[in-house]
Amino acid sequence: MYPYYSQAWNPYGVADYDYEYDYYYGRQLPSPPPPPPGGFPGGGGQGQPPGPPPGFTPPEQQAAVFAVDPGGIRRCLYRNTYVWLNNGQQFWFYPTFVGRNSVAGFRWFPGFRQWGYFGIDLRQIRSFTCF
Repeated sequence: MYPYYSQAWNPYGVADYDYEYDYYYGRQLPSPPPPPPGGFPGGGGQGQPPGPPPGFTPPEQQAAVFAVDPGGIRRCLYRNTYVWLNNGQQFWFYPTFVGRNSVAGFRWFPGFRQWGYFGIDLRQIRSFTCF
């Protein structure tokens, strides 16, 4: 009357393909190619800071009451920079990007003795000095 199938019917005609094995053990994705020499385009060619920041805290310069200018902090790109915020926080920073209203880069976390990626609005910065 009806044909008997020893396995479930497969509309693709491949009755013995082990999909579960292929899912868990097969089909390894190839590793991505290495980045081009000098870093990724638009990335500045440099990444994380070369080492820990200087072991001292510079004195804050009582300069201007004006907002921090993107052009002013741009000269500190890829340099150790000490930052004082309006809320009283102060820390070492290694800027890698300056936008119209913000700056991003690596902030030093002394408790962990390592850099972490960090971004902040320029209006929150009271003053800074770079080395």
